[in-house]
Amino acid sequence: MDISVVIPLLNEEESLIELHDWIAKTMQSNRFLYEIIFIDDGSTDKSWSVIQSLNARNAAVKGIRFHKNYGKSQALNAGFKMAEGDVVITMDADLQDSPDEIPSLYKKITEEHLDLVSGWKKKRFDSKIRKNLPSKLFNAVARKTSGLKLHDFNCGLKAYRKKVVKNIDVYGEMHRYIPVLAKNEGFYRIDEQVVQHQARKYGKTKFGMSRFANGFLDLITIWFLNKFGKRPMHLFGLLGTIMFMIGFGFSVYLGIDKLFIHPTGRLITDRPQFFLALTTMIIGTLLFLAGFLGEIILRNSSQQDRYKISESLP
Repeated sequence: MDISVVIPLLNEEESLIELHDWIAKTMQSNRFLYEIIFIDDGSTDKSWSVIQSLNARNAAVKGIRFHKNYGKSQALNAGFKMAEGDVVITMDADLQDSPDEIPSLYKKITEEHLDLVSGWKKKRFDSKIRKNLPSKLFNAVARKTSGLKLHDFNCGLKAYRKKVVKNIDVYGEMHRYIPVLAKNEGFYRIDEQVVQHQARKYGKTKFGMSRFANGFLDLITIWFLNKFGKRPMHLFGLLGTIMFMIGFGFSVYLGIDKLFIHPTGRLITDRPQFFLALTTMIIGTLLFLAGFLGEIILRNSSQQDRYKISESLP
């Protein structure tokens, strides 16, 4: 199979038939062997009924239905597990992503031997205040943190080599950072391509302003896991040692001051430096223990969780 098109959706009954027909026309005109995987993320409208009718019309249509709304990341993860195509294309179900981009994305992956191609919606039809400006800030921070020079991390239209989607785990709200997850798994051949963005034709957006705050928190998580996920002692141990030494230094100062400089002065426990020393030493000890426990957990984890084999020969 040449292409798997993975489409997560939530309450998009109005656009599904038009989207399917558009994709099918594009695939047939380019003579691709393909499948379309719709993932119904707990829709409360007739989206699943529409998917069932499309499946009856076209054997290339497959579907997954969640019992409730789990989120886009979980929907993509389920679609990736089912996908069988050599190249996997993801796109949104709201018709803002154009299926006409599929042939060029497929060609870029196969001919340039790339692992991932991310769409870049250079010209957008969204609200400048609600989406465009926050998106630019978000992407700038993501570029700085991840080292990937992509303009649009959150574009739903992306193309992947099959090996990529089978080796990444998309969870929480990490769908925004799939290129970063791929890079962390050793897939460095990542590029982008300008794609057409279309005005929303049906319904309304499912994402509010809170997604940007959540996005920045997820970015911090990915940065931390990438930098210290395999060596937590390097962070927690270092911070703990610094904090403990600061507290220990205050304790030595208080002891010398009481014994040799102001022996008749007020009690050590009456001085604010005592509580500062005590607090920093306790925090330092706890941080050091956190790093130590993290190292123990890593060393006791299964070998399968610690590395992935790319290829092997008998």
